Amino acid sequence: MDVKNAKWRKSSRSTDNGGNCLEVANLAEGIGVRDSKAPEAGHLTLERQSFRALLAELKR
Repeated sequence: MDVKNAKWRKSSRSTDNGGNCLEVANLAEGIGVRDSKAPEAGHLTLERQSFRALLAELKR
């Protein structure tokens, strides 16, 4: 799985003062999720449907 060229993005509400932030990327295999403070630590890949369900749950 090559994520070197993935376009990782984080919320516009995130700040650069060391807050807890996740980055997401649209990958061929699904949605990539990683810690913005430690991108070298790797990422999780969620199926698109699972990612949508996660977002819906977080919004509740």
